[in-house]
Amino acid sequence: MHFYRQLTPIRAFSFDLDDTLYDNRPVIARVEKAMFMWLSQIVPPHALSDITPWVRLKQQLAVLDPMLKHDVSAWRVETIKIGLMQLGFRLKQAEALAQQGLEVALEVRNQVDVPDETHRVLKALSTHFPLVGLTNGNVDAKKIGLAPYFVEVFQAGKDGLAKPEADLFNLATQTLELPASSILHVGDHLKTDVYGAKQHGFQACWFNDQNKPILQQSKALTLPDVEISQLSQLLTIVGLEQ
Repeated sequence: MHFYRQLTPIRAFSFDLDDTLYDNRPVIARVEKAMFMWLSQIVPPHALSDITPWVRLKQQLAVLDPMLKHDVSAWRVETIKIGLMQLGFRLKQAEALAQQGLEVALEVRNQVDVPDETHRVLKALSTHFPLVGLTNGNVDAKKIGLAPYFVEVFQAGKDGLAKPEADLFNLATQTLELPASSILHVGDHLKTDVYGAKQHGFQACWFNDQNKPILQQSKALTLPDVEISQLSQLLTIVGLEQ
């Protein structure tokens, strides 16, 4: 644990979900594998011989419509729809299949192994502080067993623009009815979480379980108030564990 600034009294926490409360990388890998298997049943084999065109299409669509980056579900649906239409599918069929594809993705997306330590820490914190979840992803906090710890979980797309934009942070302060300066936001991403939190008046905790040197990170636009490598260190910060 490393303090960059002295923390002011903490009255609530906001949490990023993906890669903060659980390792999301294997989850996304399984999602993309499931999507590949699903697509292989629908499109000609040559259309999946090289996944690069699909990746390129996804990026091109975000350039044409930057708002897609704020809603990963809509972004996936649009990518599938346009990709299928480029292969000759009619609009209505492509739209229907794209929705099916999203359902396939979400089913796997919500198969998350949340560590016991995360449950322990969130349970301990939630008995003393209100907690809010702020995620740029599309995981369902209820389906992965995290919802009971939170007053509310806000999701980019459905609830506003993605972090580091103000929308989700503003919803947190409105829901908690607390000044932003009394809320400690915890997240793994130096831009969306740390920079976003500091930009909108929150205190910021960088969850750095990879032990990356912060000064070597290109996304380090501002220093957090505190850096932790284990979630249990949050209990120490607020005096719940020595």
